Amino acid sequence: MIRYILVLAFILLLSEVSFAQSTDILRVEYTSLPKGDSGTNASRYRFLLNVPIKVGWDKYLVLGGEFNLIDFEITKEYPFDSSGLNTLYVIDFNAGYIFKLNEDWRFVGIVTPRIASNLVNGLQGDDFLLNLTATMWKEKKDIDKPFRLILGLTYNSTTGLPFPLPLINYHKRFHRSWSYSLGIPRTDIRYHIKDKHTLQMALFLDGYFVNLQNDILLPDGEFGSAVSLSAILGAVGYQYNISKRMSFYGIGGVTLNQRGLLRNDKREKVYTLNDKNAGGIYWKAGFKISIF
Repeated sequence: MIRYILVLAFILLLSEVSFAQSTDILRVEYTSLPKGDSGTNASRYRFLLNVPIKVGWDKYLVLGGEFNLIDFEITKEYPFDSSGLNTLYVIDFNAGYIFKLNEDWRFVGIVTPRIASNLVNGLQGDDFLLNLTATMWKEKKDIDKPFRLILGLTYNSTTGLPFPLPLINYHKRFHRSWSYSLGIPRTDIRYHIKDKHTLQMALFLDGYFVNLQNDILLPDGEFGSAVSLSAILGAVGYQYNISKRMSFYGIGGVTLNQRGLLRNDKREKVYTLNDKNAGGIYWKAGFKISIF
């Protein structure tokens, strides 16, 4: 049962460009987002929980949610009122269905209604987004070199594209002390020193897309209706494994590229908050219950 919750959480976050890839049934995390040249210090607080309900033989409905609060300390004078950027919220409600197709493959379908807003005036229609994911999952554990393969399609309403995008992830333990994962939004290689200690090097995407309820009037007469951040990061990390599924972790690195934008109601760029190619510092730490 726990395995199915984790696979759902894993695929959920594979299908998102926003936030880092995860394999959790529970996660509590703090992240210091890259400052770059935007004149802001940003912190993200994150809590995630998923709960299973057995609905048949090898069939599970998984319900859960994730809460993210992004807190900004603005230290730069902008030519507009930036108070609407002080606090942003991203709240997901996850509903997944998992069943066994045959001895090798399982199907995972996920519906994720999302609230992404600064919530200065309660909830409004533009605060709601919808993400959909359908995947096939194959895993071989009891072999010399265990692996996991996920293939599927995901529709993410924050991209603005009217069609689903492919989703691929491959993980392999190719040595007793080494494993790797290839995919988007995260690729990494891990060195398992002992059962209690793991080191990793990772390349991954992070970011967000959030509605601004009170449009920001810009000097050129345009209106900023949403704020977005996209970042490519390289990092190293350490994980202390309390048990097989429970651990504390920390990871830190730098941005290879980052871009923070204000967008209009058509999601077109109207103001660049941050357009620094590299050098922003990124780190996060937390506690999780996981299996992969």
